Amino acid sequence: MSQLLSAEDKFDIQQNFRRYMRLKDSHESATDSYKNAKANRIWIAGIVLMLFALASDFFLGAAAGLFGVYFYNVITSWLDANSTDESLEELDRWFSAKRLKFEGRILYFKHDDLLENPLDPFSEGCYATAE
Repeated sequence: MSQLLSAEDKFDIQQNFRRYMRLKDSHESATDSYKNAKANRIWIAGIVLMLFALASDFFLGAAAGLFGVYFYNVITSWLDANSTDESLEELDRWFSAKRLKFEGRILYFKHDDLLENPLDPFSEGCYATAE
C-alpha cells in the first residue's frame, strides 16, 4: 500500500521543498566560503609584519589590519554557514512533522528505510484527492 500526501498540504510541501533546495545550495556555498576563509594565509603576512612592528608603528598597524581582515572573513563566513544550517534544520523538522525526510536532495517518507520510493512533491500522483 503506497501512502499519499495530504492534498491540503500540497502548497506548503512544494514551497518548503523549493526553499530547502535553495537553502541547500546556499549552505554548500557558505560552507565552501568558510573553508576558503580558514585556508586563507593572510595571517602569515601579519606575523611577518609583526617582526617589523618592533621598529615601526606603521607595520604594527598593517599587521593588525591583516589579522582583522582574516578574522573578519572567518567570522562572517562562519555566521553565514551557521545561519543556513539552522534554517535547514528547521525545514528538516517541518518535513519530519509531515512524516517526510530528505536524503541529500531527494524526498522520502520517513518510514522508507530502504529509500525505495522517492517522492516528487510536484507530481499529482503522490497527493490524495481532496473530497
